[in-house]
Amino acid sequence: MLTVHHLNQSRSTRILWLLEELAIDYKRVDYQRDAVTHLAPDTLKLVHPLGKAPILVDDTVTLCESSTIIEYVLDQYSEQRLRPAQGSQSYYQYLEWSHFAEGSLALPVVTSTLLNMETRDGQQPMDGYIAKEANVDFTYIDNTLSKQPYFAGDEFTAADIMMAVSLDMASRVGLLKGKEHTLAYLKKVQQRPAYIKAKSFG
Repeated sequence: MLTVHHLNQSRSTRILWLLEELAIDYKRVDYQRDAVTHLAPDTLKLVHPLGKAPILVDDTVTLCESSTIIEYVLDQYSEQRLRPAQGSQSYYQYLEWSHFAEGSLALPVVTSTLLNMETRDGQQPMDGYIAKEANVDFTYIDNTLSKQPYFAGDEFTAADIMMAVSLDMASRVGLLKGKEHTLAYLKKVQQRPAYIKAKSFG
């Protein structure tokens, strides 16, 4: 049975969501952030040297990094669900957005979250750079969602799982203001039963 090492208030929600969408049985091991530092506990390092969540364990396979875990699960367990046919146009859209979530988008979202924990006047170089990156990324996202219902086209895929969790984080730090298509999309995918169940685990 698959085991997911899940940290509360983290992007490991993606893996729980994926497994719920696919109706795959799994074991969940929960970890809590430190109440003061908000950091992950050191016990996660006993499972993977990075000490980050999510971590997936499947017999002798232990994986970290959301997108890698998703591809592994889809390869091993999905019967080609939640991923377009390889080589199709939708497949390459799927790949772009799956990597975009932790590539381009993670920088402004995570940095904005950290900057909001500080008292700042907004005039430092980092503030300007992150504002520029956020504008580029969220304009691109909103324009895409104005033309198609999901990130890979007409069908919900695992790329939506990757992106929606990042967009939820972005929304909580005020980065989606005025992005009507993105907000409507996020509301829609967050109504999926599998998302609601995964989110209930913290």
